[in-house]
Order: sequence, then C-alpha cells, then structure tokens
Amino acid sequence: MNIHEHQAKEVLAKHGVAVPKGVVVDNPEKAEAAARELGTDVVVVKAQIHAGGRGKGGGVKLAKSPTEAKEYASKIIGMTLVTPQTGSEGRKVKKVLIEEGMPIDKELYLGILLDRQSSRVMIMASEAGGMAIEEVAEETPEKIIKEIIDPIIGVKPYLARKIAFALNLKGNSLKQMIPLIINLYQAFIKEDCDMLEINPLVTTKDDRVLVLDAKINIDSNALYRQKEILAYRDLAEEDPMEVEASKFDLNYIKLDGNIGCMVN
Repeated sequence: MNIHEHQAKEVLAKHGVAVPKGVVVDNPEKAEAAARELGTDVVVVKAQIHAGGRGKGGGVKLAKSPTEAKEYASKIIGMTLVTPQTGSEGRKVKKVLIEEGMPIDKELYLGILLDRQSSRVMIMASEAGGMAIEEVAEETPEKIIKEIIDPIIGVKPYLARKIAFALNLKGNSLKQMIPLIINLYQAFIKEDCDMLEINPLVTTKDDRVLVLDAKINIDSNALYRQKEILAYRDLAEEDPMEVEASKFDLNYIKLDGNIGCMVN
C-alpha cells in the first residue's frame, strides 16, 4: 500500500527523523494562509499523488510569497498531473503540501528495500540525489552504495557511519546522518515497509540533515497490525479494480493489453 508524501513524513517524524515543517491544504486560500504561517522566505507547493516525477510534470513549485503560493496552488489543485509513473492518463490532484523552503547545500539519495537476491533488507545510498535512481544505476552505477543488512544485527552505528563516510559527509552533517540512517531502518522494520525511498535527503547551509521528499510502500499483508497506517489509505489513488479485488482478499494487478492470466 502506498501512502502520500506528507503521510510518509509523519511516519518518519514519529521515529525521530528530521523533516521540514509543512501543511496539507485542499484550496488556494488555505495554501496562502499556510505559507504565511510557515513564515519562510520561500515555500514549496507540492502536489500530493501516489507517483514520483511530480516536478517534471509541473506539480512542484517554489513560491517566494504567500500570494504566489496561492497562485501555484490554484493551478495545481484540480489539475491532472502526468508523470513517468502515472502513465498517459495521469492523476487528478486534490491536495497540495505547503512546505518550508530549505537552503540546500547537498542532495543525496537513500533507499531501503527488499533485496530479492539475498532475501534481506538492503540500504542503497548515493551522492547523486534529486534525480531518478534508475538513471544513476544505468549510467553511473559506481555512484551507488549498497549494504545488505543482517536481520539479527540490524543497523548499528558502525554501519551507519560507514554509509555516511561513503557519502563524503563531514562535521555536523556526518554526526546527524548516523542516527538518521538508524532511525530510517527502525521505521522500515516497525512499520512493515517493503520500500522506503528518500530522494532527496539534503544537507543544508545551516548544518541540518533533512528528508526533503519521502516515498513509502507498506506490505499489504501486514496491514492487519498497522491500524494507524491503514487509516492513511487513499482509495482514490488506487486502481478501482484492485480495490474491488482486495475486498475479497484477491491479488489483482492491472496490466496493459488484452491478455488475462488467472493463477491458483
């Protein structure tokens, strides 16, 4: 089960991970009020849909005033946002996240996922943050750091330190990154995630390390014990056929074309 960016950040904040201040709104007037409330020179207006690549589709805008935030929100809310992950039909935007702007110094990538080859959790990290990790893997695979996690040991400070050093972090950024990696792993395990992606994870000019964008996918088979997470479910973002199938405990995956496959 996918959840929205702002929901993912709520989950991570609960586990001690630093995230920017933000407010979710569903109309331009609330967007303007939220921007004033945040009080930063720049705010980011971000479409909330279950898909990445929102910036390329015009779903992420930098606003330099509350009035500008209102203008961007009026254009984004209600639009059909098309990204590489939505397909040509796109997704209708119903809400936007108004978030404080950050004086970014460095953009990083950090993902935690299930590695099918080792049947264990793997941490992937890269200095090439802010761009599609698939492109990095294809064009410059040497820029990706991979660590397979022993489930008995988990992520200890020495391993988090190794990853932070590999990302060429120093000083306060290095010190903050170590507990952040540990906390991200704890969130992944405790919330029954099968994918947690931070892109970008940023260091700022005022010496902070924050999650600027977050994508979390929860193992649907574990939802019976994740009642708080289940409340985040947005059926409007899911395929209607998959929603209907789930009512009967069926796994249905929509594919292109006109060939059907029923498997027992």
